[in-house]
Amino acid sequence: MSKLISDKYEQWKEECEQRFLKLKENEEELNRIFIDIYGLNDELTPDVADKDITVHRVYDSKDDVPESMKGSNYVRTLHDEIVSLLSYAVGCMFGRYSLDVDGLAYAGGEWDESKYKTFIPDADNCIPITDEEYFEDDIVGLFCAWLKKVYGEDTLEENLDFIANALGNKGKTSREVIRNYFLTDFIKDHIKTYQKRPIYWLFDSGKQNGFKALVYMHRWNADTIGNVRVEYLHRIQRVYEKEITRMQEIIDNSHDNKEISNATKRKEKLQKQIKETKDYDAKIAHLALSRIDIDLDDGVKVNYEKVQTADGKKMQILAKI
Repeated sequence: MSKLISDKYEQWKEECEQRFLKLKENEEELNRIFIDIYGLNDELTPDVADKDITVHRVYDSKDDVPESMKGSNYVRTLHDEIVSLLSYAVGCMFGRYSLDVDGLAYAGGEWDESKYKTFIPDADNCIPITDEEYFEDDIVGLFCAWLKKVYGEDTLEENLDFIANALGNKGKTSREVIRNYFLTDFIKDHIKTYQKRPIYWLFDSGKQNGFKALVYMHRWNADTIGNVRVEYLHRIQRVYEKEITRMQEIIDNSHDNKEISNATKRKEKLQKQIKETKDYDAKIAHLALSRIDIDLDDGVKVNYEKVQTADGKKMQILAKI
């Protein structure tokens, strides 16, 4: 059995096509039966337009969608399927889904560790998203670990390449492309899919991408913000400080003008990022001390505002929805 995502995609595309053709055939046959019963052969045709068939049909790109499917709500592309795959992988990282059980593995209530054998979810419900590879346990590292468990280590690089090509984001390597997707587009796609009721919440310090981290709403507790602040926000600040020092050493000691120029640019970027994270820290600190918990029965929108409000004052620490 193939462990290549490209092969799995082709199989899925064919399965969707056969399902589509079968449903169309069935609908047209039913139309013929009713037309014959009521003697409407001279007035009606049994034909059903492709765009009116209500199951998905998958195409490699939007350019491949035929005229007969234009206007259908059931057209999906390779990009859509890969985005769904990444979303499912993130669900496995948080324990919402498991490779060992069907359907939802956890959506609140009592946590059951026995559901997770093949891939163990993130322990503290916080997954950092960084613009460079600073941590092994960031979202790209966890995604690679997930791919190895699902498809095997020997196909990792080929699968990463296939995913990156489907995403089409900027980056010199497949990992950079995937990192940029998580950094800029994942939360947008998630918010759209969940119709502005996201279940994965993004801590976001601002446009410099100084700090980003995902948490799963259903695993939220009163210490979540404090943990994010101490274990992740402060951690990335220390990384930036070390990197700024390292860039300054290159500037001071290098004799290569290009190397000095690159180090100078990176230092300036890091300085903007650390400033942004410190401004963010000032906002998040008071919320962390307030130990805000949520009630899942209140729904996403109420809780989303609740965790960003203390003493009647809202502090935007999560991505806007």
